[in-house]
Amino acid sequence: MLAAGMACSIFAYAGGSLAKPLDIVFVNPGKTGEVYWDMVAQTMQAAGRRLDAHVEVLTSQRNYRTMQELGFGVVARPDKPDFLILSNEESAAVPILEAAEAAGVKTLLLSNTLIGEDAARLGPPREKLKTWLGDITTDLQTAGARMANALIGVARAEKSQSPDGKIHILGIGGDEITPASIARNAGLKLAVDAAPDVVVDRLLFANWTQSEAEQVTANYLGWASRKGIRPAGIWAGNDPMALGALRAAIAAGLVPGRNIQVVGLNCRLLLTDGGHFLLGGWSIVLLRDYADGCDFAAVSPRVEVKTSAITRDNLASVGDLIRTRAFDRIDFARFRAKAGRCGQYDFSLDALISSLPLPEGVAD
Repeated sequence: MLAAGMACSIFAYAGGSLAKPLDIVFVNPGKTGEVYWDMVAQTMQAAGRRLDAHVEVLTSQRNYRTMQELGFGVVARPDKPDFLILSNEESAAVPILEAAEAAGVKTLLLSNTLIGEDAARLGPPREKLKTWLGDITTDLQTAGARMANALIGVARAEKSQSPDGKIHILGIGGDEITPASIARNAGLKLAVDAAPDVVVDRLLFANWTQSEAEQVTANYLGWASRKGIRPAGIWAGNDPMALGALRAAIAAGLVPGRNIQVVGLNCRLLLTDGGHFLLGGWSIVLLRDYADGCDFAAVSPRVEVKTSAITRDNLASVGDLIRTRAFDRIDFARFRAKAGRCGQYDFSLDALISSLPLPEGVAD
């Protein structure tokens, strides 16, 4: 845990200061206005302002051909950036990684790393692709399971069984091929496999969007009504889809929180699991340290950040930060590795909360 009064200048490497300004490009796989990816980019830029790094954001608008074109364009520049940050959404980042290797551009994967045949062919970071420095991801399988267990726990407490004695749940995933979605969905399965009184009636996919989640939920609730099933809850892979599910539940005459429960993943719902949008800011911390001679791969080129449940107990501490997106309040310099402890980071929600300045008028 980082102490609240810890000074910012805690490093002695690279001459005791930032070695040089950094030029970093992030190819954003999301759409403009897509809450999660907007916040990833905003935390990157806030961290860049603290750590003398200019972060250019190129948005692919959820078009993965566009994402690849943008990535190829960056590595082909005569004046190349110091680092390129990519996300392997829909496993589309591999050609960019390979082009970056040929061009000598250092890359970092964020949120989604290589899986399946790509992972088998290319191996871990810095092996076949020397300029692929590593990846920063979250423990999304654990988060998905934690959300499901919260949903199951409330359903049991509220005695939300159907006439067959089972707790019936709808699962809404983002897609079937993005690594982060696969991990979250696996977490749901893990929790349900350990709960013999729980049935996932459907695992449907809504392309991460509120509107599609609203539609698939409405269809499911209509089906459940015809079958005489009482739905106990809805598990959604992100908050926009959870909000779509809420809208459909209300339209069907249900009262979320009373006769149906909904969970999502980010930092906006009460029953949520969050913090992974901060991967944006943490990625800049890793690259700043790497550039200054403190390589995160001293521990591992693969950095996994633990998410935490956002509950009534800690919502007040981070709620205003999230609501206002005042990410410049975060002193990202405090989260850098200490000299002699390269690769050792505390990116936990507790560490974030302890680092935030107290609101005006609150005594220390």
